[in-house]
Amino acid sequence: MLCPPVPWVSPSFGAYILSPTKLMRCIDGAVQHQLLLEKSPRGNLFLVMDALNQLGNCPWKVNQAILEVVISIFNDKGDEKLDVPPPPSEAPQPTRLALGGTPLTKAALKREITQCRKKAMEMFSLRMDALYKLSIAKHLGDRAFWFPHNMDFRGRTYPCPPHFNHLGNDLTRGILLFAEGKPLGPRGLDWLKIHLINLTGLKKKSALQDRLAYANEILEDVLDSADHPLTGRKWWMDADEPWQALACCMEIARATRAPDPAAYISHFPIHQDGSCNGLQHYAALGRDVIGATSVNLTPCDVPQDVYSSVAQQVELFRKRDAEQGVKIAQILDGFIGRKVVKQTVMTVVYGVTRYGGRLQIEKRLREIEGFPQEYVWEASHYLVQQVFTSLREMFSSTREIQNWLTDSARLIAKTGRTVEWVTPLGLPVIQPYHRSKTTQVNSSMQTVSLKSCFDASQKPDTVKQKNAFPPNFIHSLDSTHMMLTALHCHRRGLTFVSVHDCYWTHAITVDIMNQVCREQFVELHSQPILQQLSKFMLQKYCANLPVERRKKKAQEHHQLLQLLSTVPERGDFDLQKVKESTYFFG
Repeated sequence: MLCPPVPWVSPSFGAYILSPTKLMRCIDGAVQHQLLLEKSPRGNLFLVMDALNQLGNCPWKVNQAILEVVISIFNDKGDEKLDVPPPPSEAPQPTRLALGGTPLTKAALKREITQCRKKAMEMFSLRMDALYKLSIAKHLGDRAFWFPHNMDFRGRTYPCPPHFNHLGNDLTRGILLFAEGKPLGPRGLDWLKIHLINLTGLKKKSALQDRLAYANEILEDVLDSADHPLTGRKWWMDADEPWQALACCMEIARATRAPDPAAYISHFPIHQDGSCNGLQHYAALGRDVIGATSVNLTPCDVPQDVYSSVAQQVELFRKRDAEQGVKIAQILDGFIGRKVVKQTVMTVVYGVTRYGGRLQIEKRLREIEGFPQEYVWEASHYLVQQVFTSLREMFSSTREIQNWLTDSARLIAKTGRTVEWVTPLGLPVIQPYHRSKTTQVNSSMQTVSLKSCFDASQKPDTVKQKNAFPPNFIHSLDSTHMMLTALHCHRRGLTFVSVHDCYWTHAITVDIMNQVCREQFVELHSQPILQQLSKFMLQKYCANLPVERRKKKAQEHHQLLQLLSTVPERGDFDLQKVKESTYFFG
């Protein structure tokens, strides 16, 4: 939008001036969420709507220097490494000869042509997507613009514009700047340098001071990247997030060359990212001392890396099995690293199954050069078991809470009702997973089958309800933490936006945002969250049931009552330590 969004004042009014937009985005066919919001007392939604209004009121502008470089590469046949899609004319052409020089068989040639055609179509699609985003950025020019926000049914916030926004890829984020500028202040330049090293993916296990020292060591490369992005040493191209790194290089160059760097007006957003945020919430819920240490809830001299810790634990299991003669453990020698287990560790907190985890590990193993591909399936099957075992030992309370949530949802769904809860900010949540319903539409020409999985008149899908409850509940907590941080940052005059568990602000206000972020996490988890959830579900699913229904399903009712009344026990972790943890968000 080219003007600030309309403030949210009800579940169906806000955001755009002319286009009707709903407060909660829903899957097509699901009406439960809107009905639940409309029945909810308006006062219960004020804090949520205020947080969305605050996020949408942040003005943005286009980084013209980065846009020019992107367009230059885009017009010069793109660069896949830099996520600038090349045109379909650069797609590989089918070859008619095998490796030995013999002609391909008819079937092999057909497969080759099909693969090349598929690749060309994918390249065209990506090229048009990039062209559309660049066209929007070019059209906006130097004008300020805004991204109105709404949320999904768990409370996670998203910009309403679907194509060009700060939730996009590295290229899109590199093009965006805050429209409002603020002086760097005494520590702003240091935060810019630390942020640059974070974007490169280097020094992840190093202390902040070591990252700052490294940034000063390579300052010559940083300035060269800023001055000659396409003709110099091109240091920025090797970063994990190259476009954001280049934008940061240019900002550092301008700041260091200013007469007074502390007075330099910066529009650049600095990111502070949660350290495996889902596990942080689980560790805080269960007051798990070992888990809290692994995900940086406790003060440490250097950041703790849970992915490396799990990889080390898996390596210990592998060595033990290799010594006992397990062949696949011997084959995996030297191939178990952080990258292999990272995705599975990250997603296990959000309900990934062993099957899904095996597929993730299989994909990582196929990417490793030198790993015997004939053992990929067996190795991924072995590794996913070891990863789950390691996590069970490292995060014991996390597994207990997950199992309690899963079992609760399973028994609730068996009674024929969907799982509902209310977030600490008062947002009502309902899971929209029902058994699929197929409707046939007959005509004189054909019969069309329409399948819906979100029809509230159908019975709940027990499997989806139980598998989705733990991740959805944790997502609702991380969105609550983000909204609380947004509201308190706004109260203190900060510019604040978020990409879920990654918080953005100006360099001068990073320290204040970090303080607010930690205070609100402690404040959130100081509430008896699981006890309140237990009380809500007991009232909703066990109280006021008709006598006939209780007698008919007495055993199920007793099981549910007993389970919901037995909240997992807490450990001895002191939540106040989070306020002193440097690497909780960083």
